[in-house]
Amino acid sequence: MEIKKINTTEAPAAIGPYSQAIRCGQFVYTSGQIPLDPATGEMVGSDIETQTHQVLKNLQAVLQSAGTSLDKVIKTTVFLANMGDFQTMNAIYAQYFNSGVTPARSTIQVAELPRKALVEIECVALVED
Repeated sequence: MEIKKINTTEAPAAIGPYSQAIRCGQFVYTSGQIPLDPATGEMVGSDIETQTHQVLKNLQAVLQSAGTSLDKVIKTTVFLANMGDFQTMNAIYAQYFNSGVTPARSTIQVAELPRKALVEIECVALVED
């Protein structure tokens, strides 16, 4: 089975030794996206609303580059710096995953995220050729 690196300038470049995503067979595994502006590499916003929107836009860009979309996501993992942000993040998340079957999801509070982000999301998506 071929393993292919996914890379796009429409999402932030990796800030370490990893790929934005990997396609293996019919699946795409994304790295966690934090709220970085793809053009500047700078953090977007200081509130959970702005950051969640940016993270999901970044995920959309990576998935599109891999030939899939948020509609084909089968599993997400959400990392929150503060579980008190869950309801707000969840309401924004629901705007992006609002068609068809919503993906399975885990949400975890962590001690700290890269660059002091409030939210990070990774996913697994299906690619239908």
